[in-house]
Amino acid sequence: MIILTLGTIPYSFDRAITWLHLLLEQQVISEPVFIQSGVTDTSLVDRHPLTTVVKTIESKKLVALVKEARLVISHGGQGSTRMLASQQACFVLLPRLARFEEHIDDHQLLFAKSMQRFGVKHCLALDELRQFVLEPPPPFRGQLFNGPKLADHLSAKYPGLKEVAFKQAGCLETV
Repeated sequence: MIILTLGTIPYSFDRAITWLHLLLEQQVISEPVFIQSGVTDTSLVDRHPLTTVVKTIESKKLVALVKEARLVISHGGQGSTRMLASQQACFVLLPRLARFEEHIDDHQLLFAKSMQRFGVKHCLALDELRQFVLEPPPPFRGQLFNGPKLADHLSAKYPGLKEVAFKQAGCLETV
């Protein structure tokens, strides 16, 4: 199984869905694909027999799926990257880019580039993604961060913050 996780921010990530569609149509991908889409329109792929699409998913359920996945393709968010590394997943980052209006700036690209020194792979072109689908990187065995998780700190300090953020992003559906 392949997992594509796009995060929950209120910006669409159409490039990721378009690329997935092309890889499915070209039969580069011939196995089930689980997609966590957030606000992104998935109409190109949501009727494909190999895809399962949800807007959001509980963290514990996502971790369980990650443990079963052959490859995880993830947006370049720090929280997702940290989780994937801690699960020793086979993963590649597909950073959101400002020029495609996938985020407000290119911080995900800068983050993905900074993760290279730890052995974390990222891709910026369809051909690169195709190669990672055909030959996934090895499971991550390093350690990225030692400090406390900002998301955990903010969730403890401001109970209910996550639900408010999901509601504002229009992502109320969960698995």
